[in-house]
Parts: sequence; C-alpha cells; structure tokens
Amino acid sequence: MGSLGDNLSRMAGGDTNNPLLDPEEFRRQGHMVVDFIADYYKNIEKHPVMSQVEPGYLKTRLPTSAPFYPESIETILSDIENHIVPGITHWQSPNYFGYFPSSGSMAGFLGEMLATGFNVVGFNWMSSPAATELESIVMDWLGEMLKLPKSFLFSGNGGGVLQGTTCEAILCTLVAARDRALRIIGNDNIGKLVVYCSDQTHCAFKKASQIAGIHPNNFRVIPTTLSSSFSMCPKILQKTIIDDVEAKLVPIFLLATIGTTSTSAVDPLIPLCKVAKKYEMWVHVDAAYAGSICICPEFRHFINGVEGANSFSLNAHKWFFTTLDCCCLWVKDPAALTQSLSTDPEYLKNKATESKQVVDYKDWQLALSRRFRSLKLWLVLRSYGVEKLRGFLRSHVKMAKLFQEFVMGDERFEIVVPINFATVCFRIKSNIPLNTERMNGMIRPMVSINEINSKLMDSVNNSGRIYMTHSIVGGIFLLRFAVGASLTEDKHIVEAWNVIKQHADVILNNMNNHNQ
Repeated sequence: MGSLGDNLSRMAGGDTNNPLLDPEEFRRQGHMVVDFIADYYKNIEKHPVMSQVEPGYLKTRLPTSAPFYPESIETILSDIENHIVPGITHWQSPNYFGYFPSSGSMAGFLGEMLATGFNVVGFNWMSSPAATELESIVMDWLGEMLKLPKSFLFSGNGGGVLQGTTCEAILCTLVAARDRALRIIGNDNIGKLVVYCSDQTHCAFKKASQIAGIHPNNFRVIPTTLSSSFSMCPKILQKTIIDDVEAKLVPIFLLATIGTTSTSAVDPLIPLCKVAKKYEMWVHVDAAYAGSICICPEFRHFINGVEGANSFSLNAHKWFFTTLDCCCLWVKDPAALTQSLSTDPEYLKNKATESKQVVDYKDWQLALSRRFRSLKLWLVLRSYGVEKLRGFLRSHVKMAKLFQEFVMGDERFEIVVPINFATVCFRIKSNIPLNTERMNGMIRPMVSINEINSKLMDSVNNSGRIYMTHSIVGGIFLLRFAVGASLTEDKHIVEAWNVIKQHADVILNNMNNHNQ
C-alpha cells in the first residue's frame, strides 16, 4: 500500500509537480469520460425525457461541503450516473420535441473538446491568430451557404462574428443602432428613442431594450393575428411609426423574426425593411431557429428581403448540429458595432491591431474574453458537408409533416397554424363536447378547452416517454411539437403520436364518463 502522498498524487492526476494536466492520466480519464458519454447516448432512450425529480433533490444527495482530499474519477462518474443524470431533461433524446432543438453531433462534440483543450482566450487577433481568422473564414462560408448578400460578408464590406446566444446578438446590434442615433440627436435625447417588434418576438428583445436604456414606454409591440399566421403587419408598423414621429419621437430599431418561438411565424422582410428604410431605422433579422434550414434552396425564400436589413443572426446550436453556445451574427457595417463596443487600454495595444489589417473580435461583442467557437462550427461544416447537412434538415421537416398527417387524421385534433419548418402547433379541438354546469342561470363549460390541452401536455410530459412544450397565442393554448433532435427517426414520431393519443383517450374518456 502506497503512502498518503502517493495516493494523493495518483488520485489528483499523477506527478505532484503537475497535478492538473498529467498527459497520461488525462488520457486515462479522458477515455473513461468519452466512454461514459458514448454509453449515455447508446442508452438515452431508457431515461425519462423530462426529469422526474423534485426541486431541491440534489441537496439531499450530495455532501454539504467540498471534499478535503481528492476523489477518483471513478467515484465522480458514479455520482454523475446516480445523482446528476436523473436531474437532466434530456434535450438530445430522440423523444425530445420541446422548445426548439438543441441539436448535437459527433463533429460538434469533438470540436468542443478541441476548443476546450486549447482553452485560448481569443479576444483580439494577437491573442490567438488562428481563432480570429478561422472565425472570419467560417462565417463567410456559412454566409455563402445561406446566399446572404455580399454586403454581409468579409469578402464584401461586412462581416460575421460568433456570439454566445441571440440575446447577445440583439443587444449588440441594438446598442449600435442606439449610438448611431444618439450621435445625431445627442445623448440627452435617449428618452426619445423607440424600438419595434411584434407580439411574437422573443422576450430577449425586451431585456436587451431595458439594458440598452430604451425607455419602457418606447418599446412598441405590433399585434398579430391568427388570420395572418401571427406575422407582423407592415401597415400597422408604419402607422405606429408615423404616430411616434408626430409625437417627436425617434424610431431607431426594428426586430423581424424568421421562425418565431411560439408558432414558427415568419415576418415579411421585404415590406418591413421598406418601411424601416423610410425612417433610417436599423433592421435586425432574428432567424435563431429557422435560419439554419435556409441553406436548403427550397427554404431560402423565407429570408428574401434580408438585403434590406442591417444585421442577421441564427443559432447554429439550435438546428445546425453545433453544440451550445454558437450564435452566428452578420452585420453590413462592422464599424457600427466597434464604435459602440470597442475598448483600447494600454495593456491590449499591439502592432497587429494598429496596422488595421486584422479583426479584433473583442470589439464585436459584450465581453472581452471569448471562446474558440469557430472550431466546432468548422468541424461540423467539414465533417458533413453542405449536401449532408441539407439532408439532415430535410429529414426533420419530413418527420414533422408525418406528425402533422397524424394530427389531421384524428378528428379530435386540429393544426392551429400552418407548418413552415419542423415545428407543428396543434391542440385538441375547441368543438369537442365539454362538461357543463349552471352558474347564475347560464350553462357554461366546467373545464375550458385550454385547460384540457394543458392537462394533456402535463400528462404526456409526466409520463417521461416524450417531451413537448406549449404557448398561448390569440388566447389559444397550443401544443408545440418541434422535431430536430439529431437521433430522432420516423419510429419516434409514430411512437410520440401513440403516446399523445393514449393520454388524450384517458382525458377525454374521463370527461365523457363524468357527463354520463
């Protein structure tokens, strides 16, 4: 039996002079972790998709303080299996249909491993030239795949940057638009600035507006309707802007969405950009979800009109097989970002920056530090190629249409809005017989159709067999079935529909029995 020092050295990773990064011990533990992850994916369908734990569960399972002495990787992995995995909602499960996909891939995982292994902090070109230059190249590659106008690419006069999330992309572009306006009207007039979106726009825009100092009363929300599939109306937008201008306010920013969170609605870019141009407003196109599939020629028309926008973003970590986080943002005028976001302290000065021949991405984002995100996106693009990526995306759309056929074939259900991509919005119909009661001389349903659909979603999710999420639009509670997990196949769609039908049968039969 070895000494305490020998045991501590072995458990911490080998040589006590270099306890954290011993190459051979890292190799041994790394193989164990890869095997653990591979086994996780091999057996992922055995886990309930939605975690079944109660709030505070982990505190009862783990010690109240950190260990004083090192613990082995074997012990730690055992605890992950027994305590952490039960508390995970399994986004990579083939039976996950909630929110939007967070699709992974082998290439994405390996790219993330490489980026983490190098662990560079690529805030400017000098800090790691490869990190900067690969990002610029990859962003032009993807921009060309999307057939973005040359003005958005480095090969034109624009450029692309990898942010963490769309929230950051929106805030950066809004700050640029804000400062562009304030340079003309003066900083004292920030209270006059107005921004615009629809009632389907992601809540990230509201948060960004608060952070950017836009007065809450100047956050304009354009109402949408079911009859227009919840897309923003250019005429209502223009009327709203005219009213603001007449009130001596200053319109500065419009956020248009391609694939809204609730229903995958698409805002009409061509007329919206035309309205915004009259008032010299910045237009940002948020295609966080649906932008990825626009690499397919038959879907490219959804971003027609993007040439009239100032910036465009999509999340490669949603539906492009590149692990979180990886938001792709393109801008026509990089100087607008750098004027608002750049810093130039003495300790960051260097000849490369002063030469004006390099990109310093620290000036394109909120934080100084930044990860080597382009490595994983590069691996995804190279490992699968354009045609195979298109095939993956098309297969998800095909599966969503299969699910839609199941819904339409059951007279108890209905599609709420037309399907644009791979998210199906559906519900139990509002015209099914409902339990009634007499109140104040009037007969009314005991349970609303919205409550029935909410009950159906909770019942399905609590089963652990599949996972869906919901939204409420136009007063309608709808179920969202978003196809996009990398492991999902046709058989999972069939099984998901069977699960939904089974739970609907129980809920509706209980209602009928109560009526009798």
